[in-house]
Amino acid sequence: MKKFFALSILISFAIFSSCQKQDSTAEQQLAQRKTDLDAREKALDEREKALAERRTLVAKPRVAPVPRTAPAEPRQTVPPDLQGLMGKMEELQRRRVPAVRRNQATAPVTEQAASPSPSPTPE
Repeated sequence: MKKFFALSILISFAIFSSCQKQDSTAEQQLAQRKTDLDAREKALDEREKALAERRTLVAKPRVAPVPRTAPAEPRQTVPPDLQGLMGKMEELQRRRVPAVRRNQATAPVTEQAASPSPSPTPE
């Protein structure tokens, strides 16, 4: 009878310890699933926030862009004593331009006259 009693206690202890191992394994699996689920929920929340931001950007009225122009050159003031010299320079340039045009107009005529033309050779 002592053997039977010891055997039943040993079997009970073995079942009890095996159940505890299975429970701890199940708890580990449950904890792993929970962390996976939390990570998925966090990713889903981030996607929802991004979608909400996109919707607000689309809903905002767009303002027409202002055309950019090149910055204006700063105006420089010329001292009075140099203004007279500049005026004289402009006057000289105006005088030269018609003279250059006249020379260019007459240049082709003089080149043609100055260029030797083949003379007919007597046979």
